[in-house]
Amino acid sequence: MAEYKIILFDLDGTLSDPKEGITKSVQYALAKMGIVESDTDRLETFIGPPLQVSFAEYYGLDEKQSIRAIDFYRDRFKEKGMFENVLYPDISLLLEALNECCFILVVATSKPTVFAEQIIKYFELEKYFQLIVGSNLDGTRASKTEIIQYILDKYSEFNRGDFVMIGDRKHDIIGAKNTGIDSIGVTYGYGSQEEIRDAEPTCIVSSIDQLKDMLLGSRVYK
Repeated sequence: MAEYKIILFDLDGTLSDPKEGITKSVQYALAKMGIVESDTDRLETFIGPPLQVSFAEYYGLDEKQSIRAIDFYRDRFKEKGMFENVLYPDISLLLEALNECCFILVVATSKPTVFAEQIIKYFELEKYFQLIVGSNLDGTRASKTEIIQYILDKYSEFNRGDFVMIGDRKHDIIGAKNTGIDSIGVTYGYGSQEEIRDAEPTCIVSSIDQLKDMLLGSRVYK
C-alpha cells in the first residue's frame, strides 16, 4: 500500500448515511415536477452522483427541468434534509487516528460546498478536515473529476502518488482515474460491489475497520 499524505473523502455514503434526507428531498422535488414516486428506496441511486445527472438519467428530465427540480430539492434539503443524516459508526475514530498520524484530510463531494460545510459542522468533524470541496450552486464544478482536480491544484507542491480518493460510487473511482491518483472503493455505502469492482479502484474495502487498517498499516494508532 502506498504511503499517502493527502486523503480525499467522499461525503455521502462514505462518511455518513444520508439516505433519508436525500431520498425524501428528491421525492419532494419530483412531486413538484408532477412525478409521483412513493418508494424512496428507488431513489437511493441519487446518493452520490450530481443531481442533474440523476434527474436526467432516471426520470428523463431535460436541462431546464432538471434545474427546476434541483431548486425544489434544495428548498427541502436546506430546511431539513441535510440533517436527516447519520454518521457511520467509528468514522470519528478513524478521522482522529488519521489526524494523529499527520495525514491531510479533505472532503471531496459532488454536493454543493455550502451544504457540505454545514453537514461537516453538524457532525462536529470540521476539526479533522483541512479543506472541504464540493460543487458550486450554479451547477459548475459538479463532476468528481473537476472536484479532485481543484484539490490537486490547491496542493500542487505534492505528487499525484501522495493522494488517494475514498468513495462508495463509481464516480469517485472514475474521478480519481481521470486525475491520475489512487482510489479506494468502499462497499458499505450505496454503490454495489459490482459497480465498485467494475470501476477498478486501486483497492476495495468492505468496512471502516478495513479502511483504517489499510490506511494506517503498521503505524501506531489508538
